[in-house]
Amino acid sequence: MPREEKKYYSKQDSWFLFLVCAFPLHLWALLLSFRDISWVAERTNFWDAIGVVSYGLIFAFLESLFLFPLALLGGMLIPLRWGRNKRLAITGTLFIVLAIWAMTSQLYTLQNWNIPGAISVFLASSAHPLRYIYAITLAFVVPSVVLPILMIYKSERISSIMLDLIDRISLLTLFYLLLDLAALITILARNI
Repeated sequence: MPREEKKYYSKQDSWFLFLVCAFPLHLWALLLSFRDISWVAERTNFWDAIGVVSYGLIFAFLESLFLFPLALLGGMLIPLRWGRNKRLAITGTLFIVLAIWAMTSQLYTLQNWNIPGAISVFLASSAHPLRYIYAITLAFVVPSVVLPILMIYKSERISSIMLDLIDRISLLTLFYLLLDLAALITILARNI
């Protein structure tokens, strides 16, 4: 076995995975910023609104730096014998799936959605409502995590499609990192 195969991640693989980790965090930060920019600009001025967006982007970058090592460690749970491409496709896909679940839970709070009445009544009348909530959550989350792993593992075609999609996402993330640099410059200019 060549020496390259014994390594979990090359420098290029690590950079690729960092870009994948940064993508959903930056996308979500930008979406939330666009949601808030108008009322901040109306309340104070547009320059303050740009400052709010800049702080959101810097926070997304720091969050990316924090979650990236966790993604690397999670990827090390995938056996080496599955091959470099499958490991990268699975790790990137799982990170994106888990980020979507995190965004969904935040969206639930931001939109002030309520549990339907019949479910609320059932949970309130049960002896252990928290157990039901966890069971329902697991019924949705577990398949959304396990099915992508199985599909990527079983099919070279799906693996290559996911790698191509992740490659396209990583190109967009480079643009987000340029926005991070602009955000850092904006924050420094505002605070000097």
